[in-house]
Amino acid sequence: MNRDERHPLPTAMRERVWDELKRLEQEQSVTVLYACESGSRAWGFASPDSDYDVRFVYVHQPDWYLRVEEPRDVLERPLTDELDLSGWELRKTLRLLRKSNPTLLEWLDSPLVYRSESAATEGLRQLAQDFYSPAAARAHYLSMAKKNFRGYLQGEEVRYKKYLYVLRPLLAVRWIDLGLGMPPMVFETLMEATLDDAAQRAEVEELLVLKRQAVEAKYGPARPALHRLIEQELQRAETLGALRGGCRDTERLDSFLREQVRKYAR
Repeated sequence: MNRDERHPLPTAMRERVWDELKRLEQEQSVTVLYACESGSRAWGFASPDSDYDVRFVYVHQPDWYLRVEEPRDVLERPLTDELDLSGWELRKTLRLLRKSNPTLLEWLDSPLVYRSESAATEGLRQLAQDFYSPAAARAHYLSMAKKNFRGYLQGEEVRYKKYLYVLRPLLAVRWIDLGLGMPPMVFETLMEATLDDAAQRAEVEELLVLKRQAVEAKYGPARPALHRLIEQELQRAETLGALRGGCRDTERLDSFLREQVRKYAR
């Protein structure tokens, strides 16, 4: 499957997102440093009716930072059932990066990028690498897998998408345990490096076909082979830990913040 089939993104939607980001910049007096697609389209298993989840990082003008009370540091634009935009201010972003927040790391690894100030984006990606903590990422993904497995896959009829919402974090845990670094956002990249059993891979690939062809709310019979794989991985993951790592030099983050605020001051 080529990139366009794996990550469908119509030109009309890309242009609409560009327009919405420009409007937001003008209305809020901010600069969008980076904007990407998050969720199933970026993971590579979108359904025909999957929505568009645009996530972005932005920087305010200098005076915004010179306040006794910190203003709200999130911008949200739920435009339609099909499209929503949500972004984090740069200082908030750097605080989350310092904690090796996996959601932010996934944004920076998205294969679908709408906007990118190249120097700022590369700076964020380098900081993400330097501050990366395998332990924090592993704990996040394992908790996500357990929560989704208990919450969505216990009946005789289940939503197909929920299998992937368990398998993706579980394979991310295995990726970390193999010492491969930060888990990639694209699901098939995860699967290719972490799932060696041919029968298991065939089962997951069949699930991917079903997910890409079915509507988001599609239910179907529980799939025993996938349940066995999930239970096997949960048991394995619970018996292991991950090494800690990552930089903690907050001054580097402060310097990056000051640099970007000054650069985009009007």
